[in-house]
Amino acid sequence: MNTEKYQILLENELSLITEELKTLGVQNPENSHDWVATPLGTEEGEADENVSADKAEELEERTALVADLETRFNDTTRALQKIKNGTYGMCEICNAVIEEDRLEANPSARTCKVHREEMPV
Repeated sequence: MNTEKYQILLENELSLITEELKTLGVQNPENSHDWVATPLGTEEGEADENVSADKAEELEERTALVADLETRFNDTTRALQKIKNGTYGMCEICNAVIEEDRLEANPSARTCKVHREEMPV
């Protein structure tokens, strides 16, 4: 399998994901695969209950977005590592070749179509 086009797609995707993550949080210095959401601005002074509730809700939303992006970040990083290792495009469950149309739709796919619902940890 020629992995050049997938490597370019994955590198571009990783760059976009990383930039988006940087707007929502920070990377854990102890674990490069872990991102932590940060609150929007911090204002001085005491906030009333409504402002505090709004900030808590905002942080909760940012945390959910970071979690989704972190998964994509880790899957993309994993796929790029597989290209380097020569194992890209192999199903992590059955070791079959992942279908070309599946990789076209999702270059960081970890499983073939048969096992797409059985994501490995």
